Amino acid sequence: MIVFIRIAATSLPLIALPALAAEAPIATGITSVGPAAFIFTVAGALLLTLIFRSTASHVMRIITARLGAYRIRRALSARSPDVLHDFILPGAYGGLVKIDHAILTAGGILCIQTKHYSGIVFGAEEEAQWTNVDGTLRRRFLNPLIQNEGRTRALQRVLPDVPVDNLVVFTGSVDFPTPPPKNVIRVAALDSFIAKHIFGPSKVKDWDAAWLTVKSAALTDEASRKDLQAQIA
Repeated sequence: MIVFIRIAATSLPLIALPALAAEAPIATGITSVGPAAFIFTVAGALLLTLIFRSTASHVMRIITARLGAYRIRRALSARSPDVLHDFILPGAYGGLVKIDHAILTAGGILCIQTKHYSGIVFGAEEEAQWTNVDGTLRRRFLNPLIQNEGRTRALQRVLPDVPVDNLVVFTGSVDFPTPPPKNVIRVAALDSFIAKHIFGPSKVKDWDAAWLTVKSAALTDEASRKDLQAQIA
């Protein structure tokens, strides 16, 4: 059976339909949204890269600091059994001070401050601030010799007759473009420094009793730590 389909006169000719579609395209938004989406994608990728680099740098600094603390603790423990780490004393001028490390040697006590940096360090003995350049990162920090001098005097106040010297130890892959000031060393040189270091004269007859005095004066309780944090804040 043959079926005839009648097209109304008012209908448009079939041949005209493609032309009509070409003249009136459907608005999809792809043309206008595409470049914006691309820009947002690139911006998001850049932001994620910056965040990743910042986070990675922060994590590496934490790892470097922990490895540095481990290295210096191990070096000091191998050198002498009379070592104290991370303790608090009343400050020489009031308040509280935190001492990173103290070690009793044959001629006196070394009051040690550690600095966990990598890169290049610039600084003179009399300058209030030193500079660290690590890749693209450049930062200023307090002169550690001056900073540790107050801690050294706090320790000296506990033991007036015992020589106490100020020592700054850098951990990490740090370089000095010029010879560092006296008593500023890398952790690799710590053992030889202690072996060769000469203290001033002392009146100490009982070194064990002197060290026991230091241990008795050291504050390591949580209340003292909170007081120190409040003082810093």
